Amino acid sequence: MWSESDHHSILSDNPFVEVELDCCSFLQEKMELWDKNMKTTEVVFEAVLPVLKLLSMALIGLLLSHPKIQMIPKPTLRLLSKLVFFLFWPCLIFTHLGPVISVKKFIQWWFVPINVVISTAVGSVLGFFVALICRPPPEFFRLTVIMTAFGNTGNIPLAVVSSVCHNEDNPFGGTCYDGIAYAGFSQWVSVVLVYTLIYHMMEPPLEYYEVVEEGTEIEELTDLPTENENDLSTPLLIEAEWTGIEDQRTEHCQTPLVATIFNSISDVSQSNIPDIESIREMPSSPRSYGCLAEPKVVRKIRIVVERTPINQILQPPLTATVLAIVIGIIPQIKATVFGSDAPLDFITDSLAMISDGMVPAVMLVLGGMLWEGPNESKLGLRTTIGIVVARLLILPLAGIGIIYLADKWNCLIADDAMYRFVLLMQYATPSAILLGAIASLRGYAVGEASALLFWQHVFGLVSISVYIFIYFKLLVTLF
Repeated sequence: MWSESDHHSILSDNPFVEVELDCCSFLQEKMELWDKNMKTTEVVFEAVLPVLKLLSMALIGLLLSHPKIQMIPKPTLRLLSKLVFFLFWPCLIFTHLGPVISVKKFIQWWFVPINVVISTAVGSVLGFFVALICRPPPEFFRLTVIMTAFGNTGNIPLAVVSSVCHNEDNPFGGTCYDGIAYAGFSQWVSVVLVYTLIYHMMEPPLEYYEVVEEGTEIEELTDLPTENENDLSTPLLIEAEWTGIEDQRTEHCQTPLVATIFNSISDVSQSNIPDIESIREMPSSPRSYGCLAEPKVVRKIRIVVERTPINQILQPPLTATVLAIVIGIIPQIKATVFGSDAPLDFITDSLAMISDGMVPAVMLVLGGMLWEGPNESKLGLRTTIGIVVARLLILPLAGIGIIYLADKWNCLIADDAMYRFVLLMQYATPSAILLGAIASLRGYAVGEASALLFWQHVFGLVSISVYIFIYFKLLVTLF
């Protein structure tokens, strides 16, 4: 009888057996390496595929808007932008946010709007350092900070999430489309920031304000620009985030109101200061109440608040967000509007079908904008590169650290990868397209803002692809 020790002795003394064992271990290592490489390839493919879809649609828009083809002329693209603004975008937010939102989730999602504020604050710090290092012309110092700080939290994140979820093999599973609800939920804080803080930050610098004869300034402001002027100054995508902007201009839009009211006039020549006495003396807002005189600082703040376009905040996308939240947190109304058994399900289903046109329409318009090319800019190549690098490369890295800390401090929803993906995407998008609209409205750095938006969206196609891959890897390993 052979003992077990004799059996092992024979195997150890047999060189052919040793070679066979070495070959098996070698093949096993190679198979493990092959599986690892295949998984990495799959992650890369899953990350690049959504952006390739968006890029393909943008290229179609670029080709169809080519002057030699002109299948989609510029007036048609502007009408398409208005459809996005008034119809596709609101329908997308309403049909995806309404069914998901509830009082409990409204409280759970508290970090989504906070994250927008944090990303804006970090971007402002980066923009300040870019302005110090790159030394743009003095009149564009504020623009450098603004274009680095405020990212696109609207149609670009929605387009990316929709494209990711369109792939059945996406890493987020059945909860993927909740990302549209998360992105839509952040709309209100972004809009409030734009129509209040950014609106006044984008006013023309007082030192470079050009005073014209009385009556001439109002005439220039009230006369609508021609088609050619619009082509030169306003990107097509601006219409997708603030349509009809030219109709919103008033005689005070292009005056440095805040600087004139709050800055000491001793440092500025009197000839460079616009007359705002008519603004200060407003019959509808008395300067005193009863026996108490209104403090001077309070009166100045009141004047600024009265000149802030608060009435423009409730644009269609934000209205859809508010309506979806109100309906979603009231169970009785929610059961009537959303759900397969809801009496009004046919309406929401129709709106969902309409919303499917949002992503293709936005990318077609983006393709048309890319064909136009960048506008003439006096900002300088060094500053332009600095803003693009800070916004598209450095800020997303900072965002990874911020979201990682928020996750460790239990500020995020547990076991929700899409929630973290949307938060990370808020750091990786180009500057908000609405900044170009505000620049056009205020008459400040219109060409420079338009050129920056162009270059950021061109390089953003590459940077977003890279960071989607990084985010997918991190969501599997780190979070």
